[in-house]
Amino acid sequence: MNHDPVQRGDRTSTAMGLAAILFWSATIAVSRSLAEQVGALTAAACMLSAGGALGCAYLAVRGRFAAMLRLPRAYLVGCGSCFVAYMACLYVAIGLATSRQQTIEVGIINYLWPGLTLVLAVPILGLKVRAGFWIGAVLALAGVAIAPLRWGEYSPAALVEALRAAPAPYALALVAAILWALYSVLSRRLGGRGEGGAVPLFTLASGAVLAAMRLAMPEESHWTGRAVAETLFMAVFPILIAYAMWDRAMRRGRVTLVAIFSYAIPLLSTLISSVYLGVDVGWNLWLACALVAGGAALGQASVLKPHDVQA
Repeated sequence: MNHDPVQRGDRTSTAMGLAAILFWSATIAVSRSLAEQVGALTAAACMLSAGGALGCAYLAVRGRFAAMLRLPRAYLVGCGSCFVAYMACLYVAIGLATSRQQTIEVGIINYLWPGLTLVLAVPILGLKVRAGFWIGAVLALAGVAIAPLRWGEYSPAALVEALRAAPAPYALALVAAILWALYSVLSRRLGGRGEGGAVPLFTLASGAVLAAMRLAMPEESHWTGRAVAETLFMAVFPILIAYAMWDRAMRRGRVTLVAIFSYAIPLLSTLISSVYLGVDVGWNLWLACALVAGGAALGQASVLKPHDVQA
């Protein structure tokens, strides 16, 4: 009997992955609001630097910072590069979005990564699936694709025209989705199932890269009490806590369960963004919800359990 390590995982690590998904659902909305006040690069540099510094300080106090540096070099370099590149692509895409509507579109494209994580887990982690898995993936991705659409003002034709008029935000969001999916599966492949990861270090490195980009491309910033509060929220919850939880979930939790549940992020993110940014969403969001939930259920049912895998 071949007990597939992709299927196993402790419950605490799995729960952490699910909590990370909830925190991340607010990322696009708060990041856009903050970018409008201080600039996308400034916002990202501050959030990531603060989150990374807090995380590294916590590890230093606990005497675990040196252990983080002793993690496999392939994990530190490979996963670290994916992490930093993902952050740069995502926040530049948010900054380049010409409107709040387009920001939601960028968020939806970025949130293709849950499906891509499962797809990449097949060749990289040896995930065993039935044919229905691919049908479920297509259904879920179709739900993600239609989530931001509103017929009329926000029709498919208008979306195509937007792609032609401003392709950079969409292209960067797609690259970001691929990078995060790759980071997620490589964390499991290269990082092992040890107690700690290097998320604080990756986050601090990302902050340094975004700060360098900010110096090269100056932005006009207007700091207010709200901007400071949003920066602290992002630094502590979606960045520091959520990324650390996700890293542990990918290394020690049930990868398939967490990845499939993460199909809900585009829908949660769109709902939060519509309220927080004051952007209306159409009836098709509920159709998207049905497609995503149905596709996720089919994908989960099509993953072979350990006892289904022949030795």
